[in-house]
This record gives sequence, structure tokens and C-alpha cells, in this order.
Amino acid sequence: MDAFYADHFVLPLPEGHRFPMSKYRLLRDGLAGTRGLQLCEAPVATDTQLLLAHDPVYVQKVVTGMLDAKEQREIGFPWTLGMVERSRRSVGATIAACQSAMQDGIAVNLAGGTHHAYRDKGSGFCVFNDAAVAARVMQRQSGASLPIAIVDLDVHQGNGTAAIFKNDPSVFTLSLHGDKNFPFRKEPSDLDVPLADGVSDEVYLQALVKALEDLDTAFRPELIIYLAGADPHEGDRLGRLKVTNAGMLARDRAVFDYAKHLNVPIALSMAGGYGTKIETTVAVHRQTVLEALRYQW
Repeated sequence: MDAFYADHFVLPLPEGHRFPMSKYRLLRDGLAGTRGLQLCEAPVATDTQLLLAHDPVYVQKVVTGMLDAKEQREIGFPWTLGMVERSRRSVGATIAACQSAMQDGIAVNLAGGTHHAYRDKGSGFCVFNDAAVAARVMQRQSGASLPIAIVDLDVHQGNGTAAIFKNDPSVFTLSLHGDKNFPFRKEPSDLDVPLADGVSDEVYLQALVKALEDLDTAFRPELIIYLAGADPHEGDRLGRLKVTNAGMLARDRAVFDYAKHLNVPIALSMAGGYGTKIETTVAVHRQTVLEALRYQW
């Protein structure tokens, strides 16, 4: 199974910044040498690819450093050349994971999941929307409107993704998220499943199984992009849910079983994770990748 990484393309952050950038390097280090896992440097997403899902003016502002202070605050990162390169690579990794999954059944981006980025703006630590760009690239390459399901299990609603694919029947957006959590103004996905604070394994997994059943009834994908956020975990400082390690593993298995039942390729991205201890987040992400290895076609 291919796993694409970009952690060595550093996004410089001020000291004390709350985004856990080091988790990506720690994750790759924790997976190095894993039998059956091929670690690959993420390619660069081109302007042509980014423009399939993003507004030309916004892409130009990011690339040339013309984002104003307000736009940078909404993204949550200061503009640097490193930010641009890292953002391109994160998108490129999801594109590459989708391409690899179409051949091998499953592949992973060891970052990504930047689902708060809209067509014309970034938000919530998301510059470009990797799942949206990758979906459009795959549709362009297929020569048809390839039906794609984006299964977003980050604890925060995928508002940017939902907005980009609004009224687009070729992409089905599913978001299982904390009802009272960020973003506080949600966008309508094709299927939204809001969860109350404090939800534990049983309720979370029941909601997920029902959501996958509803997805199966409503839509038949030929590719799944899975945002496997670590932030529903009970050890996450921003998640506000109480899902255990065992619950997170059962979550991943449910998604992989769904994909395998349909014999549909699946590309993963790690999405959010803000553990009180960074090691907790890394362990949850690593568990997801190792479980994905078991589901090679």
C-alpha cells in the first residue's frame, strides 16, 4: 500500500502555535519499516489541478503572497513560501493516493483532510481543499463524471467540501461531526450526521453504520475519499467526543468493510487530530493506517 508524505516540507509557524505540525513527521517515523507499506514523497499539485476546485483569484493570492491579514487569520497560518509548498504537496498527496487506490484498491495521504477550505477562501488551518481537488482531478482523468463519495469522519463538519459540491450529483458528501463544534455555521452536505457532545463508542458507531446504510441507498460510488480524523477520540482537546481507541478502530473497519463490500477503491487522508498529548493523536492515525493495510485488495 502506498502512503504519501509531505512532512519534510515544513510550514513555518510561530512558537506556541496551536496547530500540531509535528504529528505528521512523528506519524511517518512511526510507520517507517512497516511491512507492506511503501512511503512515497507527495507530488506537487499544479495550478491547473487546483483550479478544478478553486477560484483563480484565490489561487493567485495564495501563490503570490497577496492574502490580506484577515484572510490569513481565517486560515490560521501566516503566509510563507513554505506554506504554499506544503499546501500544494498536501493536495498532491491526496491526488496521488486516489490514483494509487484506483490501481491497488487502497492508498493513504499521511496528511490532508483540509475540508474547511472553500472554493474562494481558506479557513480553519485549510488552504486548499485536497479532497475536492482530488475528486475533480479523478473525474477529469476518467473522462466522465466518476461518482465519488467523500466520507468525512473528522469531528468538525466538512463545510468547505459541502459548499464546493453543492448541487453536484456526481459527488456525495457525508459528514459525521460534533453538532456544537467548529465550524459554527455549517454548510449542508448531502448527508450530515450531527452528534452531541460527549458521545461515546456505542452511539457514535450506531450513527456511522446508519449513515453508511443511507449512503448505500442513495448513491453508488466508484471511488471513496475517506477523511479519517483522529479528533473524535476521547483524548482530543478540541473534539468534545468520548470515542475510545477501540471505537476508533471499529469506525475505520466499518468504512473499510463498506468499501470492500462494494469493491470500490478508497483513498484515505488523516484530517484533524489535536490530542492533549500529541502521541495520542499519532497513535490513532497510525492505527488507521495499519488497519488500512489489512484491507488491501
